[in-house]
Amino acid sequence: MAQTLLELTASIVSAHASVTEMSGEELLQEIQRVFSSLQVLEGAAPDAAGELAKAPTMSLKKAFQPDQIFCMICGKGGMKTLTRHLSQVHGMKPREYRKQFGIPSSQSLTAKNFSDARRKMANERGLADNLAKARAVRAAKLAKAKAPAAVKTKTSKAKKA
Repeated sequence: MAQTLLELTASIVSAHASVTEMSGEELLQEIQRVFSSLQVLEGAAPDAAGELAKAPTMSLKKAFQPDQIFCMICGKGGMKTLTRHLSQVHGMKPREYRKQFGIPSSQSLTAKNFSDARRKMANERGLADNLAKARAVRAAKLAKAKAPAAVKTKTSKAKKA
């Protein structure tokens, strides 16, 4: 049975590789993905497929580097952020990913240098100041909206008495 899954995997991946250009790493990932999918479809050891998905492909230190992020599920690297990759490729939310690999919530799923560059750009454009002004205006509007409501309740109580 495992032999037929291997043969099916080889034929599927070779057909895909014949029409799509893939690097060696992408080819290995495709083989693993197809084989796992075939195992699940065949009903052959779904627990084993789950174990494969839960085992990290690398350490936290290697996955979170200053210039890039690596996916601990498939090993793909060179990304600035991980959220889109998780949702599109693995159908997973960041919270699930953190839980699966024990990543603390304080650890950002973006490359440190990328986050720093975005923060610097936002500060240069004055986005933090604009946000603070917008929040102040909104708070003033909310306070103004609540004040007449308080006045109405006092006057309605006075009329009842």
